[in-house]
Amino acid sequence: MLRFAHYSQLNGVLGEGNVAQSAMSGSGMTAGDGSPLQTAVWRLRSRGCWTDAAALLEPHAATPAAALQRAALLVERCLFTEQGWAQAEDALRTAEAVAREDDERGAAACERGHLAYASTVLGTRDRADEARAALGRAAALLAPTAPARPLLDFRRGLIAEHISDSPQSARAAYRRAHAGATSQGQTLLLSFTWRHLAGLSLREGELADARHGFAESLRIREELGYLVGTAPALAALAGAEPEPEATRLRAEAGRLFRLLDGVPTWLAAQLTPPTAA
Repeated sequence: MLRFAHYSQLNGVLGEGNVAQSAMSGSGMTAGDGSPLQTAVWRLRSRGCWTDAAALLEPHAATPAAALQRAALLVERCLFTEQGWAQAEDALRTAEAVAREDDERGAAACERGHLAYASTVLGTRDRADEARAALGRAAALLAPTAPARPLLDFRRGLIAEHISDSPQSARAAYRRAHAGATSQGQTLLLSFTWRHLAGLSLREGELADARHGFAESLRIREELGYLVGTAPALAALAGAEPEPEATRLRAEAGRLFRLLDGVPTWLAAQLTPPTAA
């Protein structure tokens, strides 16, 4: 079973106004508009309160944008907590049902592919074929300039790296996603592309590039206030730094991890000191 071979490189205290808008637009959700609703959703999401954030959107779930954003929140919850699979599936079915345009259908397919990917890499159930098929469907539906296209490229990189074990294909997809996120101002997505490009550099022994990418990812998350994604960013940077900086970064990651009641769950193994022989 594929369980975090290199998943540590995956992966965010408040988002207000333009910060919330910038963050939302790179998250796989609808672009934040600076409204009180979007600011409240970002506040909750950034602290790992995905269910509460999704509940704010439920009254609007008959519209494609809100239904997609709600589904994306619940998919992210699965990825960070390894729980809530049925709720995410239900939200995805709603998003798929209310989608009217090709870009809306493509964005929903992108979320379905991500849920299937998460199930596979977390060892819940092998849904690799479903993940590939859903992302392929998204690629056929999304216009080249669609807001969801950079996120799709990023997620195809995840499949290439963590399921197909094709780092070169993954690097090409991450670079496309990075360029698209840059051109569209999807700041939070840039924190993910920086991290994964850095993870590939680390695998290849390119420590300077790895440190730079991990540091950029951490900087973005701290500036946006993406608290739930900050501990993984600290731990990733620690993996590229020498001592004693590495120990300091892991300790800081551990404090945040405990503050958030052990979320993301998969970070625990990285923060546990090795047992003495």
